This record gives sequence, structure tokens and C-alpha cells, in this order.
Amino acid sequence: MDWMKLAEKSLAGTALTEAEARSVLRSPDDDLLPLVHAAFQVRQSSFGKRVKLNFLLNAKSGLCPEDCNYCSQSKISDAGIEKYPFLSETEILEAAGRAVETRAKRFCMVNSGRGPTDGEIEQISGAVKKVRENYPGLEICVCLGLLAPDQAKALKDAGVDAYNHNLNTSENHYGSICSTHDYQDRKSTVQTAQSHGLSSCSGCLFGMGEADGDIVELAFTLREMKVDSIPINFLMAIQGTPLEREEQMSPQKCLKILALFRLVNPASEIRIAGGREVQLRWLQPLGLYAANSIFIGDYLTTNGQAPEEDFAIIRDLGFEIEEAPCPSSALTA
Repeated sequence: MDWMKLAEKSLAGTALTEAEARSVLRSPDDDLLPLVHAAFQVRQSSFGKRVKLNFLLNAKSGLCPEDCNYCSQSKISDAGIEKYPFLSETEILEAAGRAVETRAKRFCMVNSGRGPTDGEIEQISGAVKKVRENYPGLEICVCLGLLAPDQAKALKDAGVDAYNHNLNTSENHYGSICSTHDYQDRKSTVQTAQSHGLSSCSGCLFGMGEADGDIVELAFTLREMKVDSIPINFLMAIQGTPLEREEQMSPQKCLKILALFRLVNPASEIRIAGGREVQLRWLQPLGLYAANSIFIGDYLTTNGQAPEEDFAIIRDLGFEIEEAPCPSSALTA
């Protein structure tokens, strides 16, 4: 396969065929560097050598009634995680300050649960307004589960920029990882956010036993939905969850997935999210030739690598950090 021809096709706005997409995932490892180079041509067209950093806050932990097999916060998980209700405005503002200190451009607040109550929407809206007052250049994304139209409007009015709700896998595979809600529930939430002016953030979690066809289907689904930001997670098999014994993917397969999503979604922000330290391992830097964004610091209930290590990767690649234009005199709580 001529990978540069696929890059040219992607840059021209023409969708890859299903056969071409499958060929990316099934390419020999000896083709890995030419494939990554082709993906980089597409990445560079929209994002140059900029890397966007995102800071993740677990604003409400555990206490979730859903049965997602991969999640340490689900009702079927025995993982020893900390559980707490929604954080105070002061705690959230302090976390936003840490986001700025680590040079993040986007601040992402996540609430565990099926979906927010109206009371939680009010709490979150108040916290968002405080963050907006103190750090006006910081992008704010929230992830609260299934979302009603009036709740989406309230979040937009409060100053939320983006809403995250991952599809995670293909429709065909979804029933094997969750039974308390279905795939259409997730798609509807993404569409509700879009229809109320919130930037859509919806991505994937790979390493849950999916087939190549599931990966390809999800790449095209996100393209069809015109999702702005695509976080690509690789499973961290957490002890106490049903997927705790799932085998790791190879770093080469992870890179092929990143290249595929870049070729299928040329102008979308693609973020290497949870699990990159575990699954990509020493090949992490190569991931940024396809993706233009990463999380900095820790994840929801697991630790990430030190920010200084990510800064070093970006520096040594000759890339640059895309930072929020926050004033140096930003207020504190």
C-alpha cells in the first residue's frame, strides 16, 4: 500500500474506503514508519507541530449505577478507588490553577454517574463561571454522562466550551461492555451537545476485545458525526474490573490505530488519552506524529507520567505546546 496516496486522499477531503482503512490496521510492522509519516502529513496540514495539553479532573468519583466493564467507578467494580461527591468550587478552582501551571489549554471536569441531576448542573455551572472569571483563556470541557437538551443549554449558558461523551467502540461490540445503556444513548448525547452549540468531544477505548472491523466502524462513525475532538484511550486493565485480565495491545498496533483515525478524520483534534504510558510505552513520541493532543498529568483513578516527561517528549520532537492565553495575574480562590 502507498501510504502517501492515502494521505493525499485524506487531505483532499475524500473518505478512505473500508478496505483501505483495514489495510492500515493490518499493515506489516516494517511499514510502521512510512505509515506514521503519511499520518503526519495530514496532522501537519491542520495543526502544524502544535501539541495541545489537556488537564483532567475527576470532579465526582465512584458512586456510579452503570455497569461499564472497563470502568473502576462502575457498580460492578471492586477496584479500591476513592469515592466522593462533587467537589467544591474552591477545589475546582484550585485544580484549574494546576491546569494552567502545567501549561494545559483545556480543563476537563468529569462526573461519574449515568447523567447529571439538575442540582448537579447548577453546581457545575457555578464552578464553571468561577473558572471562567479567573482563567478566561482556559477552555472548559465537561463529561457528565447522558445529557438532556435543557441541561446542555444550561452548560452552554454557564460558559462550557465542549462536552465529552465517548462512543468507546462500535455499535456491534457495545453490548459486550455495557448493558445499562445502549449505543444510541451515547450517540444521542453527542448530538444533543452539538445541537446546543457545545463543541463535541467523543472518542474511543481500545483493547477491550474488539475486532479490526469495530475499530474501522468507529473511525467512520465519528467522521460522519463530525466530532471536533477525538480522545483515543487504550485500556488500562484495572484490578477489580471485569477486564482486569485483558491482554495488552502492542505499541505498533496502537500507532496504527492513531494513524487510521488521523487519515479518516483529518481535521479533528485527536488526543492520545488514558493508557498511552501502558500501551504505547517507549513509542509514545511517535504517537504525536498522528495525534495533536494529549492529557497532561493523571487520569480519573489512575496515574499518568510526570508532566516534565511530556514536556521533554514535545521538546525533543521539535514540537511546541499550544497554551491557553491566561493572564499571569489570574486570580486565585
